[in-house]
Amino acid sequence: MIRINLLKPEKKEIREEPTSLIPEIREKKKTPVTGLIIILAIVTVAALYYFQDKELKQETSLLNQAQEEKKSLQYVLSALQELEEQKTILERKINLINQLKARQEIAVRIMDELSKNIPGWVWLTETSYNEKEVNIKGRALSNNLIADYVYNLESSPHLSSVRIISINQRREQSNQYLEFTLTANYDLPLVSVSSEEVTQGEQK
Repeated sequence: MIRINLLKPEKKEIREEPTSLIPEIREKKKTPVTGLIIILAIVTVAALYYFQDKELKQETSLLNQAQEEKKSLQYVLSALQELEEQKTILERKINLINQLKARQEIAVRIMDELSKNIPGWVWLTETSYNEKEVNIKGRALSNNLIADYVYNLESSPHLSSVRIISINQRREQSNQYLEFTLTANYDLPLVSVSSEEVTQGEQK
């Protein structure tokens, strides 16, 4: 007896059905992986933007601090420059005061030399001096008195080379006198005045 299996072709169809479903299953598996990659990319971009923005803010803050420090330093430099200018002006004033005090001292000593050597009936009307020479103008009743005055000046240790420039006869109402002009070299030690003495003198 011969048997024929008529269900065999149907089994083949059943076996072929799973093979047709494999690509669909793979496609379903691929879909979550692609979404995860996209999410990771978005997160990465967001993180990079966050860190760059944070770094930019830090750089901006440092730049603002540097600008503020520069402004404060500029103020300090301006203040220092102003102090240097005031110091220079003060030093010039002190030097000028020292020179004036030294010249004042010289003038006092010159007048002392001229007055202590003057004989009676001789009057001084004007005196002036430069670095090494003193000019003397005065009046006397006679030539002998003028000669005595010249002799006395030459005897002074601080005066030398006394010269008679002119002698003129003058009359005022009923009075007669001689008007004379003399020059002499003087040699007086300079008196140095310190800044402390100047300050003390100003405080007084």
